[in-house]
Amino acid sequence: AEAEAAREARAKVIAAEGEQKASRALKEASDVISESPAALQLRYLQTLSTISAEKNSTIIFPLPIDLIVSFMKGFKMTPTE
Repeated sequence: AEAEAAREARAKVIAAEGEQKASRALKEASDVISESPAALQLRYLQTLSTISAEKNSTIIFPLPIDLIVSFMKGFKMTPTE
């Protein structure tokens, strides 16, 4: 029982170290992407490419709100009579 507890404790430490490394990598990636707006778009397209290679049936395609707002401004909403 004591050996099993020690193994579980080591596993938790290893998992925590992995999370820490992953967090650092994500922070570095966000720093790179924040320097170039096109980088985020390229990453998104890369993700779409990866998803499309799988046999998924649903892809969520986010649109920027400012694009939708400017599109909707082109339509005048008139009440129906």
